[in-house]
Amino acid sequence: MPPRTHDDGPAGRPANAPEHEPGTGHPDRPGNEPETPENTVPENEPGSNASGSGPKSTGPAGAAPPDAAVDERGAAVRRVAAGRRWRRARTAGCAVLLAVALTGGAVAVGAARDGAPASAAAVSAAAVSPALLSGGDLDAGIAALQAHLRAQPRDFSGWAVLGLAYVEQARVQGDPSRYPQADRALQRSLRLAPDNDQALAGRAALAAARHDFTGALRHADRALAQNPYSERALCSRIDALVELGRYDEAARAADTADARRPGVPVFTRYAYVRELRGDVGTARRVLERALATAATPGDVAYVATQLGQLAWNQGDYRTALTHYARALAADENYLPALEGRARAQAASGDRAAAVRDLEAVVARSPLPGPLVGLGELYEARGAAGDPARARDQYTLVGAWTDLARAGGVDADLDTALAAADHGDRAAALRAARAEWARRHSVHTADALAWALHVNGRDREALPYARRATATGYRNAAFLYHRGMIELAAGDRQEGRASLRAALRLNPGFSPLGAARARTALHGPEAAE
Repeated sequence: MPPRTHDDGPAGRPANAPEHEPGTGHPDRPGNEPETPENTVPENEPGSNASGSGPKSTGPAGAAPPDAAVDERGAAVRRVAAGRRWRRARTAGCAVLLAVALTGGAVAVGAARDGAPASAAAVSAAAVSPALLSGGDLDAGIAALQAHLRAQPRDFSGWAVLGLAYVEQARVQGDPSRYPQADRALQRSLRLAPDNDQALAGRAALAAARHDFTGALRHADRALAQNPYSERALCSRIDALVELGRYDEAARAADTADARRPGVPVFTRYAYVRELRGDVGTARRVLERALATAATPGDVAYVATQLGQLAWNQGDYRTALTHYARALAADENYLPALEGRARAQAASGDRAAAVRDLEAVVARSPLPGPLVGLGELYEARGAAGDPARARDQYTLVGAWTDLARAGGVDADLDTALAAADHGDRAAALRAARAEWARRHSVHTADALAWALHVNGRDREALPYARRATATGYRNAAFLYHRGMIELAAGDRQEGRASLRAALRLNPGFSPLGAARARTALHGPEAAE
């Protein structure tokens, strides 16, 4: 499964790590801090001519046309969508979503004038109900916010909410073309009210979404200097420290966040920090507590999915499927739960159901993780036409990567992970090295180790593979990578032990990797 935040990093319990679990700290936060809507997905910005549903633009006004690489990827996506009817039905959503950012439309933030009278700011974006923005009628909430900003263009809080909304839209739809729009909205908020904590917290969230974790930490710290109780800034700070591999600090940040703003967003991050340290029992208890306090269908779906992923990582597929079922009962359209269910189904032997679920996921949100997962399921199934279907998914990974980079996202980790097994191995190594230069996390260590391995540099890969698995984090894919690298480097005893540990922990961790691990241990007859 993909990592919980953006990716992960080494862990190991620091000597001064707090002993308490979330919810037992001091709830010293003030009771009147305004909330920032978490689940806003605007369709267009004030002043836009766009209408209807779905993304309406691909970036800033006046943006240069896509470069040749993006055009080539877009053409590949369109070829995928132009196949046989059943193939088109499964992949058309991917192609349309990816093609949106290739068409070069523009919706500019800034239709509202900076020069409006100061009195125009008298009505705050708080006039737009946060419940409406984060609750059931999202379209109505978006329209209300857009109308409000057209009428009150100097409302810095409204622009901050709009920026956060675009970050959320990019996440929900797998559409990185929204990030430049988010950036412009947040910058506008800061021009109207320099150092306002809402926009600074939004900048932290945007930087994290773009995998600029150093920037995310800087913006989160600035936001917290203005408002120490900003939930979004507290959470972004934890995320950034985790992704940078600064786990002792991440544990302390999670403890601070729990004391100031206990609740589902903090609980889930606290649990993840514990899981990275191998403390699965505490992680499970904290997530169960979070689920018990979840008050909305969205929170129930989110936390139940986290519990499903935790069970999946331990190879407990029955429990994972139970949690995913609860998540989907709360929100039948929650794609992370659908993706998790597909992986658990595949590991449990129900490959047909797994393929159906992952096809539904990638049709709506063609992100690298589910695309690669579906491609590998096709390869493992081996039916007529499956090799071509698998190649289609890997082509879409490349298209997404190009679009992500055009939206300002550092996509090197995604490139390294996908290209090492299903693309240009030299490109995988370049990307993994670039990512390692920026941050040292368990996922970057694992990606660099595997990229070195597929390029035949196993002795160089070995320290990174061991670093990825030395933190206590229980991840079968990491153990598999380490085992294969150890075998290739001539460390037979260690390699076999690592492969046995991977299969013991999660015997269905990958439709292809698990079979290869069994083959390496027992011969070709053990692959199935």
